[in-house]
Amino acid sequence: MLKCRTVWKKLAPLARSSSTVCRQNVRRAGLNNGRIPACVPAAHMSTGPAGGGRETQLYILLVGAACVGGGLYAYRTVTGDQKRYQQRIDEIAARQNKRAAGELATLVQSEAPAVEATETEAVAEPAPEAAPSPEPEAAPSSEEPSPLAPDAEVAASTETTETPPGDSSPAILKVPSHAPYLLIGGGTASFAAARSIRARDPGAKVLIVTDEPDPPYMRPPLSKELWFSDDPSVTETLRFKQWNGKERSIYFQPPSFYISAEELDSAENGGVAVLSGKKVVHMDVRGNKVKLDDDTEISYDKCLIATGGVPRNLQVIERAGEEVMKRTTLFRKIEDFKSLDKVSRNIKSITIVGGGFLGSELACALGRRSTESGLEVIQMFPEKGNMGKVLPEYLSNWTTEKVKREGVKIISEALVKAVVCKDDKLEIQLKDGRLVKTDHIVAAVGLEPNVDLAKSAGLEVDSDFGGFRVNAELQARSNIWVAGDAACFYDIRLGRRRVEHHDHAVVSGRLAGENMTGASKPYWHQSMFWSDLGPDVGYEAIGIVDSSLPTVGVFAKATAKDTPKAATEQSGTGIRSESETEDTATSPVASSSPAPAMVQHQDEYGKGVIFYLRDKVVVGIILWNVFNRMPIARKIIKDGEEHADLNEVAKLFNIHDD
Repeated sequence: MLKCRTVWKKLAPLARSSSTVCRQNVRRAGLNNGRIPACVPAAHMSTGPAGGGRETQLYILLVGAACVGGGLYAYRTVTGDQKRYQQRIDEIAARQNKRAAGELATLVQSEAPAVEATETEAVAEPAPEAAPSPEPEAAPSSEEPSPLAPDAEVAASTETTETPPGDSSPAILKVPSHAPYLLIGGGTASFAAARSIRARDPGAKVLIVTDEPDPPYMRPPLSKELWFSDDPSVTETLRFKQWNGKERSIYFQPPSFYISAEELDSAENGGVAVLSGKKVVHMDVRGNKVKLDDDTEISYDKCLIATGGVPRNLQVIERAGEEVMKRTTLFRKIEDFKSLDKVSRNIKSITIVGGGFLGSELACALGRRSTESGLEVIQMFPEKGNMGKVLPEYLSNWTTEKVKREGVKIISEALVKAVVCKDDKLEIQLKDGRLVKTDHIVAAVGLEPNVDLAKSAGLEVDSDFGGFRVNAELQARSNIWVAGDAACFYDIRLGRRRVEHHDHAVVSGRLAGENMTGASKPYWHQSMFWSDLGPDVGYEAIGIVDSSLPTVGVFAKATAKDTPKAATEQSGTGIRSESETEDTATSPVASSSPAPAMVQHQDEYGKGVIFYLRDKVVVGIILWNVFNRMPIARKIIKDGEEHADLNEVAKLFNIHDD
């Protein structure tokens, strides 16, 4: 527009003068015609062209010259502007490349901030008038309007389209001030809730806030399959082969599944965003908002607390001093797996304190490694046998012998009195006088529910089971729900409970997500849990399984297909609970094979069913090397009936069929 206006200013005087000459010629021609008689002798007629003669020719030449001159001037002006524009763009590109090569860590104020954008990466061919985007390492989600930097680099090198004058500090990740659905915690329960919310409300905007640096992932492989991987880089890839040989990642979804937290507000179709490395430290229930550890506040419409738990430690270890604590691992997260894997490859002896699920799984996993590297693996616990708090005594003793065959040295009925560091070794002193020397300790003595937000939020913590106390709909307040390890919920079939297993996190997270979108459903779908002592022995359990309850066991001879490996080959998944459905066991069919009398003390327990009773009613079931029968067990507990002959009930599981 400016160029056209300049050309017009130069051509306007010529046009005005031409118009003046034209008007004068017209008036002069009219006056002359008025004076000439109608009949003029031919000798007196003009021999030149009519209408002004020489003046008309001069007018035509003048107008033509003006047009040609204006055209030449416009052409030269446009050509010159293009050259100057290209020179300016080349100058900008040269400065950007120079800055990217020599000063990647510093943002420099440009001479022309309206045109030049601050860059953190060099691009070979920049587009005019726009800041180039770096090439993404992962494919972006279809809901993302532009490629995103990797998650680990978002906070450190967030790009801006324009640098404010006088401000050379790097940009800070923008945290959304409001989230319609706010999920506190980045574990299995949060992810299950997010998936459930999006299924019922496809346009929902969900924000997951987690203090871990990773997106949601499954924890069971950290103590199971990852230890049996042949890949030397498994600690980096976090991919593992299931017992059936199929490979998968521990992450529920790749980074491209999530949208950036900065884009949550503007996402037209909603999405799930993960704000990693941030911790919620305060909760204002009346104001419907939370405060992060950097004093940032986020308001919400509905909130889920899925903070999980923190691994317990022995007080004697905590009091032993810094050197002992440095040589102790509390196993829970990805970082713990990576650290323990590295430690176990560089020491001669490792001791696992704890005989429950986690301790026994790690003992078997490290025991197998000991046969290759010569690592001494010791497991000690106060019970008489492995998983003594869960399994009946005879089965616990059999499991202990199985763990020993994996290369683990078992020290049962062991109570730790003190731990000291002496001569570059850890000395574990037991209350009965025994002394155990080792290089490293793994404390697998249970989980403490994370209820740090209870005080600021004014939420009730259960005095018996721990965790946030919620109703059967997992609701603590009108717009606050709790799921996973941190929830002490009311089970409409079994009463008040708190469960610390993967499948419960899935079930409770899914239910909480449904209820956050208005479902108002109670907890009735019993979650299951499972444990594998390697690829050959495993079990699945449901309900209340406590060795202090009366139990009845029915066993049969195992076959080659009665192993965790065979079960995953049949179901196609390493996380066996993923293959479950709620409506599978509507009408179980009993086996026609005759069942032998119940046996509780035999030498070999290949496969079987253990019933746990309370007031003669089955409240818990363990399927020992019996797989893909969990819906039947769930229905038995749901019915809550008293059974006169549990041997007949065991026939429903077809354990006597080859």
